[in-house]
This record gives sequence, structure tokens and C-alpha cells, in this order.
Amino acid sequence: MAAEPARQWTEGQLKSEEVAKKDIIQFLQQSASEPFLGEHKLMGNIKNVAKTAKKEQLIVAYNQLFETKRFRGTESVEKVAQQLKDVKLGAGQDKAKAKIPEVTSNEEPPKYTKSVLQKGDKTNFPKKGDTVHCWYTGTLEDGTVFDTNIVSSSKKKKSVKPLIFKVGIGRVIRGWDEALLTMSKGEKAQLQIESDWGYGKKGKPEAKIPPNARLIFEVELVDID
Repeated sequence: MAAEPARQWTEGQLKSEEVAKKDIIQFLQQSASEPFLGEHKLMGNIKNVAKTAKKEQLIVAYNQLFETKRFRGTESVEKVAQQLKDVKLGAGQDKAKAKIPEVTSNEEPPKYTKSVLQKGDKTNFPKKGDTVHCWYTGTLEDGTVFDTNIVSSSKKKKSVKPLIFKVGIGRVIRGWDEALLTMSKGEKAQLQIESDWGYGKKGKPEAKIPPNARLIFEVELVDID
């Protein structure tokens, strides 16, 4: 197994002009496994990747690499799984198809990425139907805040009250429903949610969310009932 590379930058440095997009892409291409790079669309010429990738996406990928430890040389099992999938797609005989399990609707790839900002207790996770209490701030990709239940003061942030709802049953957008089930009590995370699991083609005009918008949320799971 490949040795884990050291983190080169702090969160503050990543968000500043001190670290360019090309620097992050180069580090990821040198350190991450091929499946990881493929999922985050980071393979290819650095200049070409930099043209299409947003810095916020690169920061999420950078943090996620260290959370998941999917470094170069660590994903042989996943490569085998991908090879089996390729065989299935290219097979023309029923016998070959029979050896490969069908993908069910429950195995739909997640349409969000999560970057942990503060670890939870890793013990108490919500289940579908549980009531969760959350602080949150939602922004568009350009940084525009469209919703939050946190009020800023000169010295600290004071929250009026958390958002309380039953998770996993469609009371909120799917990106929230799915992501919160992976968070433990006390965890704080940044979620980047694709439009399909957000407000989709219609957007949410009353909240100034445009159609097909990718949403970024900073969410803290403070309690579970």
C-alpha cells in the first residue's frame, strides 16, 4: 500500500489566492487513485482540467482524499469491480451476464459530495424517520447565501433555533436526506449537492435559486431524537 502523502495546505490557504487551482490539481493527480480522479473529473492535462474545474470543487476533492484515504495504489479492489462492470456492459452472451449482479435502483451513485469540517461522535447516526436538529447555511456556487438559520454578530454567531425535521422521508431535498444519514451527532460538514438532488430544473425562484443549480451547504448535526 502506498504511503499517505502529507497535507500541503490548510483550509485557509486553499481558499486564498496563495494556492492556485493548478497546484491542487497537480497534487491530486500525483497522490490520488485513478478511480478517485475519474469520479472527480480530474484526469488529463492539468491546464485542461483547470479550465473546467471550480476551485471549490477542487478543495472538496482535496479534503475528501484525506478523509477516504483513496491514495494512489490503494484501490485494487475497486479496479477489479470496475473491470467486472466493463465485462458486463460489453458481454453479448447470457452466461457472461448471469455472472455479474444487476445494479438496483438503490445503488444509484450519490449526487453529492461531503467534506467533514468537524468530526461527530461517530456513534449516534440518524435513521430514516428520526428527528434531526441542524444549523445550516446554503450558498450558490458564486458564494451567494440564499438561506441560513445562523445570525452573525460582531463577536460570534448566534443561532435563533435549529432546523428540525424528520430525515430520510422527503421532508427536505434528497441531497440533505441522503447526506445526513451518513453524519453522526456533532458532525459539521460541507455538502455540494447536484441539481438533481437539489431543486432540479425548476430551481426555487422564491429563494433566488436558479434552475439546474449546484448547491453548497454547511450543515451541523447538533441533535437526534
